[in-house]
Amino acid sequence: MAEQQSVTPADCDVFVVGGGPAGASAAAVLAQAGLHVVLADKDKHPRFHIGESLLPHNLPLLDRLGVRDQIETSGMRKHGIEFVSPYHGKSVRYDFGHALDKRFPYSFQVRRSSFDEVLLRNAAAKGAEVLEECRVSNITFSNPGDPVVTANMAGETRQWRARFVIDASGRETFLASQLGVKERNPHNNSAAVYGHFTNARRLEGRDEGHITIVWFDHGWFWFIPLSDGTTSVGAVCPAEVFKNRDADIESFFRTLIASSPEMADRLGGAILQGEVTATGNYSYYAKRLTGDRFLLAGDAAAFLDPVFSTGVYLAMLSGFWAAEAVQGCLTRPAKTVKLLHRYEVRTRAAAAAFTWFIYRIRQPAMRNLFMSPRNMFRVEEAVLALLAGGIFDGWRVQARLYIFRMIYYVTKFSHLRFRFSKDPRRNVGGIRAVGS
Repeated sequence: MAEQQSVTPADCDVFVVGGGPAGASAAAVLAQAGLHVVLADKDKHPRFHIGESLLPHNLPLLDRLGVRDQIETSGMRKHGIEFVSPYHGKSVRYDFGHALDKRFPYSFQVRRSSFDEVLLRNAAAKGAEVLEECRVSNITFSNPGDPVVTANMAGETRQWRARFVIDASGRETFLASQLGVKERNPHNNSAAVYGHFTNARRLEGRDEGHITIVWFDHGWFWFIPLSDGTTSVGAVCPAEVFKNRDADIESFFRTLIASSPEMADRLGGAILQGEVTATGNYSYYAKRLTGDRFLLAGDAAAFLDPVFSTGVYLAMLSGFWAAEAVQGCLTRPAKTVKLLHRYEVRTRAAAAAFTWFIYRIRQPAMRNLFMSPRNMFRVEEAVLALLAGGIFDGWRVQARLYIFRMIYYVTKFSHLRFRFSKDPRRNVGGIRAVGS
């Protein structure tokens, strides 16, 4: 049967593409401010999504939305991070309660299907018009004239004229792809494979909810315990590791697990639930985040390596900033350029606060520092503040993070000197020089 093609025009102040953490947060704030907001999500909620680990600084954002109690009752409390290194033969645990800022001692591991639905229903409760199973197919911009959003819903083509469009379409990156501004991140060309297990061996007691990061020869694993007894497990590796695989994706995943004694032990008696999933093009960014009557938020703007669980936090943060910018643009049009520039600068700065660490997480020097913590000048507390999401905690944190960077470069230089001295070709030359 041919698809019914009818065009039903509708108008709104703001059209939000995507109902994940960024889109739902922005829609809730804007609708509560009295704007007519339409939010369209291509899926029916609840729906599966990876990325289950929140940061402590997520909690104030949940408070602002008024949904923290709902997350408290369903999430697994997360007090810290565990790093496991086979190169050091040990594990090290960090507790958020020891960060420089003591106000945020814990967070949660969540089922994203439930978490995202809470945020979406909250946006609807605040007054946003939420449309599920509504797939946006095109957005056209004309000057003069409002943006026109075209979407397919229940076999019908619908259109909306919007005064402003927020693209929060996640990894679909709708507008970045349409405008040709999406770029792979050259510093972190990674891919991931993941699945969910029951009966995995977890940490005990208060530390059960810790996220665990396990290094191995091809990259790193995440190990995220959920409150229903399921554990999310994934491996992040350079993309070429996936290109060279000679087995189906589940067999490939199990081979990676078997290559890590720590992961093999924790999952020795575990049972895989559902299918194994692989995701390529893992790290990317949009060359521009704003334009005439539109902006990009959350994963639609950029996605980082998830090693520090920044995804949901940065998405929600950008959702709040997007709402602030859009409301300002609509009420004070003369300040539009300034407001959009401020939004882009803040959003990029928030991501950049983590990227220096992310780009170096596989380096031996960085592993050594994380596996041998020292709190000289309270540097360890500052790093913990960053890992908790405290990217704007002021000079006390920032100054100590600069010290940490200096320590990293000194450590890396000492590694290079050691490798240089152990190079057989250099040793031969040195012996000859001494004997001459």
